[in-house]
Amino acid sequence: MYTIKQPSEIIFGDNSLKNYKFPEKCLLISSNGAKKRGWLDLDFLKKFYVFDKVESNPSIQTTETIIEDFKNSDFSHVIGLGGGSVMDVTKFVGFKMKKKKITIPTIFGSGSEVTRISVLKVNEQKQSFHDDKIFADTAIIDPIFMQTTPKKIINDAIIDACAQSTEAYDSKNSNLYTKFLCQKGFENIEKGLEEFNDEKIIFGTLLTGLGFGNASTTLGHALSYVFSNEGFSHGHALAFTTQAAHEFNESIFYSRFKKIVENLDFERINLKSKLDDAAEIILQDKKHLENNPKNVTKEDIMNLLDIIINN
Repeated sequence: MYTIKQPSEIIFGDNSLKNYKFPEKCLLISSNGAKKRGWLDLDFLKKFYVFDKVESNPSIQTTETIIEDFKNSDFSHVIGLGGGSVMDVTKFVGFKMKKKKITIPTIFGSGSEVTRISVLKVNEQKQSFHDDKIFADTAIIDPIFMQTTPKKIINDAIIDACAQSTEAYDSKNSNLYTKFLCQKGFENIEKGLEEFNDEKIIFGTLLTGLGFGNASTTLGHALSYVFSNEGFSHGHALAFTTQAAHEFNESIFYSRFKKIVENLDFERINLKSKLDDAAEIILQDKKHLENNPKNVTKEDIMNLLDIIINN
């Protein structure tokens, strides 16, 4: 037996944002990057309260700041406009403030707009929060933002989605439905890259979010956080940690995932922390490691980190 959960409303396609009727009073959460690209100047967003200081790899303190700053403001909905970090902060703030949540991804890959997961830094370490009340009430996926997003950010997002779909397919927590979504999500991204078809890539990331959100990612994500904590972007880290994890797990996606990483030409990553210390941190990530298809020891993790850094 298994249960599938997702936002109650998902809107996908060109002009879906322009045609959506927003509530009268909202808090708009975004980032400086979205502000620089002019996305906050869209007419239908100008009337809202705004917090535009969400950082990459956000901390739980950011959510606490927003809650404190706007606790006396009169609004019914929290809107997130931005990448995965903005989605995570928006969902968590809405959850804590008991407000309706609308997620609008501008960077496609995290799948966070349709998951019950929020990833935030606690004491400088990434931690994932899981709760059905974290789900957005409405997710709006409009390909319009792909046109003005820098290539590096797009590549990071694509790898994030590819890692999520393939890790979740292999997860012990997967089922027939999530495997279908993850496989189709990966195939759409793969074909979209080959055909230079943005809409197919974005549709693939949506399917991926629905798939991994109900199954969980695994070893590749557990390995990635120690690199993210040292400043590497999430997708950049996953390009190598998921690749190593797929080889360890003998995943059917290993060669295909590796080919995408090579085609997108990622620079190598490194680690300042001692392998023993990093392995201890990774071992604490029970949510990801317990769903991995193979049992993972501390020695395995240290060997994998050595391969990631030196191979």
